[in-house]
Amino acid sequence: QVQPVESGGGLVQAGGSLRLSCAASGRTFSSYGMGWFRQAPGRKREFVGAIKWSRFTTYYADSVKGRFTISGDNAKNTVYLQMNSLKLEDTAVYYCAAATRPSILELEGGYTYWGQGTQVTVSS
Repeated sequence: QVQPVESGGGLVQAGGSLRLSCAASGRTFSSYGMGWFRQAPGRKREFVGAIKWSRFTTYYADSVKGRFTISGDNAKNTVYLQMNSLKLEDTAVYYCAAATRPSILELEGGYTYWGQGTQVTVSS
């Protein structure tokens, strides 16, 4: 089995930064790409950003463009999310996911493996 594991969440003041990490451990597998989603209390889980390993193409939700940056290492199935200029509305549980086949990385259905999530709380 493959298990993505997120780390790096925590409490930060508005305007601050955090860096999330995710490593997919377990049996060896090749991923098409990896992504980040988030879910705030009372809201549906939403796409944050993703990276497709071919050409390291990145995708972002409009709400985080210019503030968040995704990077990673496809050989290690590891992905990072650098979050700058954090806002109160960025407070959520952040989930990492790995896609094992060609898919639309902005959609949850494109992913095979999901992490348990890490809490990010932005305070005023």
